[in-house]
Amino acid sequence: MKYDLAIVGAGPAGLSASVYASRYGIKNVVIGGISGGLTTQTHEIGNWLGEQKIAGWEFAQKATEHAKSYGVEIKNFLADEIKKEGEGNFQIFLSNGEKIQARTILIALGSKHRHLGVKGEKELAGKGVSYCATCDGFFYKEKTVAVVGGNDSAAGAAVFLGNIAKKVFVIYRGEQIRCERFWRESIEKNPKIEVLSNTNIKEIVGKDKLEKLILDNPYQDKEELEVDGVFVEIGSEPNIELLKNLKVELDEDGYIKIGPDGKTSVKGVWAAGDITTGSNKFKQIITAAAEGAVAVADIQGFLKK
Repeated sequence: MKYDLAIVGAGPAGLSASVYASRYGIKNVVIGGISGGLTTQTHEIGNWLGEQKIAGWEFAQKATEHAKSYGVEIKNFLADEIKKEGEGNFQIFLSNGEKIQARTILIALGSKHRHLGVKGEKELAGKGVSYCATCDGFFYKEKTVAVVGGNDSAAGAAVFLGNIAKKVFVIYRGEQIRCERFWRESIEKNPKIEVLSNTNIKEIVGKDKLEKLILDNPYQDKEELEVDGVFVEIGSEPNIELLKNLKVELDEDGYIKIGPDGKTSVKGVWAAGDITTGSNKFKQIITAAAEGAVAVADIQGFLKK
């Protein structure tokens, strides 16, 4: 089946784009492994207009239901390859063997978790090393854990874990965590959370499971910190592996360069959300959703030509 628009990515940018495309009468399909993207892993969202407080999974569910209310198809499979085969003819090959044809493409693949890159991290992933507090936090009830990072995601994860774990260490390389005041105050109010500033993890140690972290700045005169789990929240990087065939122009950090209308350097291809240089790389749900809407407004004009 051929669509006017294939939206590759089912996070806020992709789902917002789908809502607008459907309202414009553009025959579209959304392709993504998990509807809602990384928002499903967010403990709490408090800055989405109209929702004073909402869990990430609930936001993702509502966004998905909103898109589906317009009858849009959402294919919860990963895209393995995208090919451009002439003007207005894109082929998308899905992980389930299905092939999608589309006249235009919107890339909304978002970002992926950045890794520490230290010894033991890869070997102990899933054995004490996690990248999602809301996914795995339950397994650390009344245990000692560490959160690495100083951004809003790290602070949110620490607050979430502070309601579950016995002790939470926040390990940050800088002088002071750089999260929103709301999160900083929440951390300061919880006696179970302790921030270790100017500290990096040199190694993650364990045999069958995580046993301890080796720090470059001693804690209580010891470079070893015994924990049951560590949650890595040091930011994200653009999810660009799928773009090799499209050859869209990227910036020096690997983000897709877009214009104010969401256009990329390749005709017929737009991009939106965390994978782009748009919105000054301000990686927020609201900016991702807005970029998806803006891109589709331009796509509508393009399809009418």
